[in-house]
Amino acid sequence: MISRRAFLATPFLATFHRLAAAERKKLKIRNVETLIMRGGRTYTLVRVLADDGLFGIGEAYGSPGVGVKEQVLSLKPWLIGKDPLEIDVLYTLMGDRTESLSGTRTDGSAHNLLRAVSGIEMALWDLAGKALNVPTTTLLGGRFRDKVRVYDHAAPRNMLDKASCREWAQKIKADPSGFTAHKFGFPHSDDGKSKMLSPAELSRIRQGFENCREAAGMDRDIMVHCHWEYNLPSAIGLARAVESIGPMWLEDPLPVDYTDSWKRLAASSNVPICTGENLARREGFKDFIVNQGCDILHPDLRNSGGFLETKRIADMAAMYGLPMSNHNTGSQICTYASVQWASTIRDYIACETITGQGGWMDQLLVLEGPYIQNGYIRMHDHPGLNIKLNEDVARAHLAPGETYWSSVG
Repeated sequence: MISRRAFLATPFLATFHRLAAAERKKLKIRNVETLIMRGGRTYTLVRVLADDGLFGIGEAYGSPGVGVKEQVLSLKPWLIGKDPLEIDVLYTLMGDRTESLSGTRTDGSAHNLLRAVSGIEMALWDLAGKALNVPTTTLLGGRFRDKVRVYDHAAPRNMLDKASCREWAQKIKADPSGFTAHKFGFPHSDDGKSKMLSPAELSRIRQGFENCREAAGMDRDIMVHCHWEYNLPSAIGLARAVESIGPMWLEDPLPVDYTDSWKRLAASSNVPICTGENLARREGFKDFIVNQGCDILHPDLRNSGGFLETKRIADMAAMYGLPMSNHNTGSQICTYASVQWASTIRDYIACETITGQGGWMDQLLVLEGPYIQNGYIRMHDHPGLNIKLNEDVARAHLAPGETYWSSVG
């Protein structure tokens, strides 16, 4: 019979004893803060502090971010004194019997409540990883990959001009970040009011994307973006128009919410249909998944409910064979957090980013080694999300009227 001392010394149990020792100390939330930066877009950061000095950082929605900061701060009194490790309970009940500006819990709320709660929830996961001294990815169940692909918005100046497309191809191939996937749409030729594409417009769209494919070659992925602009006949026509270039997906061609038109489009298209950036909670994604109303789900963690809720959406999608990607127009913080979430999803494609262009945003985090390399972001083994702000960069880009974190972590 194995002795108790030998049993407790086994490597398998040692990890759990370390985690349990960290959890024995009951943590309480001491403060919740926001920080808004501006630089082209607006970025709403959230910091949750525990009573022992540990803190976690997340990102709520930025542009348009009307009311998000105020919503986060309205939830602060309810959060103070709560255990930051009870993330699911906090997420589910946040807003319950509070003076929140809109909504009464995440199971039936207005959108800006979800946007605020999502940022807080991400910060809680960062804090939990620090408290338990493990990467947040470990707490989410572990990583399926050690690096996650990211894509940019690089597009030609004029898709109908082959010389412009060749210039674009040379530029993206020389990009130090090494992106190999690019998302962009086709400019409207009308006054923007019509949701119907004419045969002439569809012909120009086809030619424009074929010019891009010819210039870039087949070793790069192109995603076709639409911004919910079209009706069903035009969406079907658009899918057929771009089919020849083999796009990774056709994104958001129809109005946001689910109708059977999405199902008809997905069934008729040979191009994968992608949507989800403005959907919230499992309830928002359910009909798309169950009715096969798209081929790829594309949630934004700042809209959908944060890490755990979106992981549940991914689990539901997996039963129907639908892969995940991420919409992300957030800062370097949101990008870095999103790809860590993505590493824990088995069937995953790529994460959007507006970073990686060499500007100030790429210096917002203090990182070891390159940020984006060969179109991928590598994972880390540090506790939490490893979000370490470059204070000088953050201070230099504070939005008007904003001050740096008031509390010392």
